[in-house]
Amino acid sequence: MTISTVIFDLDDTLLWDKKSIATAFALTCQKAASIVHVDAKQLEEKVRETARDLYSTYSTFEYTKLIGINPFEGLWGTFDDPTPQFQELKNIVPTYRKDAWTGGLAKLGIHDEKLGVELGEYFVQARKESPFVYKETFEVLDALKGKYQLVLLTNGAPSLQNLKLKITPEIVPYFDHIIISGNFGEGKPAASIFQHVLEVAKVHADEAIMVGDNLMTDILGSSRVQMRSAWINRENKPHVEGIIPTYEIHSLHELVQLLEDI
Repeated sequence: MTISTVIFDLDDTLLWDKKSIATAFALTCQKAASIVHVDAKQLEEKVRETARDLYSTYSTFEYTKLIGINPFEGLWGTFDDPTPQFQELKNIVPTYRKDAWTGGLAKLGIHDEKLGVELGEYFVQARKESPFVYKETFEVLDALKGKYQLVLLTNGAPSLQNLKLKITPEIVPYFDHIIISGNFGEGKPAASIFQHVLEVAKVHADEAIMVGDNLMTDILGSSRVQMRSAWINRENKPHVEGIIPTYEIHSLHELVQLLEDI
């Protein structure tokens, strides 16, 4: 059946979130290097490592996996959302930020909790000031707007995903519907959130296509409701056994022709 609805993932599909996080880390670690004798790249490596390890120890970890919130989002999100689980996460993150940066410094022989706190707060601001969007994003959205119903489906906390959209305000007007997993209560790849999208968009699965960069969430999830998918594989990542996208593209520009050909 002809495609009437295009469902887009947000992070690392339209927004270049990896670059934003990398830039925030670079700026923060350079700041650290201007204060103490430390290699900025080594510090980034150690803070990332410490953050991952810490994140998995918190009581909120299973919930963050369910909603789809990664450790580095935890380093700059406020999680000022109404559910008890988000409120618990909100209470945890100030300590998490401090401990991640303090722990990273400690692994390099620098024991300075005050500096850890300072760097943790600096990282939050650096990430907010580092929004990156792929160059092709708006060209492709311009080409599709008006021809298809456009839906944005993103995992994460509403407060954080809406902040990403606030600092890149050009994106929101393109979309007929914006669905955030934290509002729904379960994230990709759960079939339930894809079914919810179809109900909101008022279409059947064979009338829609999911466009995303993540095989384990976007592609696996859409397959669970028999929806076609386009995996945007910009980095030539390997395939995962058992998860087969309907189409594979290497830039969003390829999507425009793909949709015309379907």
